[in-house]
Amino acid sequence: MINVGLFIPCYVDALFPKVGVASYKLLRHFGLNVTYPPHQTCCGQPMANGGFERMSAKLANKFASKFSGFDYVVTPSASCAAFVRVNYPNILKHECAVTRNTMDIVEFIHDIVKPISLGGSFPHVVSVHNSCHGVRELGLSSPSEEQVPRFNKIIDLLKLKDGITVREPERPDECCGFGGMFSVEEPAVSSRMGLDKVLRHMATGAEYVTGADASCLMHMSGIAQRQGLNIQFKHVVEILAEGI
Repeated sequence: MINVGLFIPCYVDALFPKVGVASYKLLRHFGLNVTYPPHQTCCGQPMANGGFERMSAKLANKFASKFSGFDYVVTPSASCAAFVRVNYPNILKHECAVTRNTMDIVEFIHDIVKPISLGGSFPHVVSVHNSCHGVRELGLSSPSEEQVPRFNKIIDLLKLKDGITVREPERPDECCGFGGMFSVEEPAVSSRMGLDKVLRHMATGAEYVTGADASCLMHMSGIAQRQGLNIQFKHVVEILAEGI
């Protein structure tokens, strides 16, 4: 049996606990041995992105220690998974099994579990948001700027749900404007980018926008609420776990 260490990022723990619960439920559905290590903390991404990469080494070392011994570390966050896998070797000054084996939950289910069916239904029209880290660092979907065959792992998994209609917006992998520190340092630009992205999702006729990064969904959801726009946001694991 595959042993999985479940990492729940800060903002999921604090703002979207249902995403964490759905992640555990979904992984257990596939017969995996799932452990949520207690006293886990931030992976260090906000600190490093804010210019304090050397100081984030303490968090990186704690993460590596806390999740050692698992076959895979799985998280419902493409940006956190990408940070651990791409940035940790430089921050820690060495590569370790934890960095190699940390995966976003969509990536893990698609590439490792490889389900051919999934119970439950979600009879709604859903527009898929492809986050920047997911596309360009984890390869969850094909970048539009590259001349490669089109693929999308989020869509592949969503299509396993009965009753769902999956769509993508115009400019499918254009940034929503969140970008972590970018949204703090350039709020006006970030908000305008987010509004443009929400309107493109709405133009598909979607009832829901989904994706692998709760941070992007949080950013767009806040903009939609402030603008009074009739569109809902739901993390992909919540949809995949629906009814199972």
